[in-house]
Amino acid sequence: MLGINGPEFVLLLIIGLLVIGPSRLPEYTQKLANIVKEVRRMASGAREQIKEEVGIDIDDVDWKKYDPRQYDPRRIIKEALLEDDTKPVSAGAPAVATVAAAAAAAARPPARIVERLPDGEPAPFDSEAT
Repeated sequence: MLGINGPEFVLLLIIGLLVIGPSRLPEYTQKLANIVKEVRRMASGAREQIKEEVGIDIDDVDWKKYDPRQYDPRRIIKEALLEDDTKPVSAGAPAVATVAAAAAAAARPPARIVERLPDGEPAPFDSEAT
């Protein structure tokens, strides 16, 4: 409840009683009760509006599925690396050689393309960039 424990809540109530005073206390408790009723009415109205517009009931939604704390990047990468995506090959040896060649090509980094200026040409300079 807002990060307030029991003794802190009691202390706040006592301070509130002293500040408000016993003469105005019933008036303020009634206002607080009305505010709570209004917030509950608005929440149920929003729930009904969502149910009408979207067509789903909020109670039926699995909220744990949308919890961002469950998404551990290490676990996701580990599962992606360990899942078996290989399909059975019926051809035999040539397919194995093709798979091995593809794996070797994937393991090599791509060749770097270096573009050089012709001899004697100055490097481009942008006076606004510095």
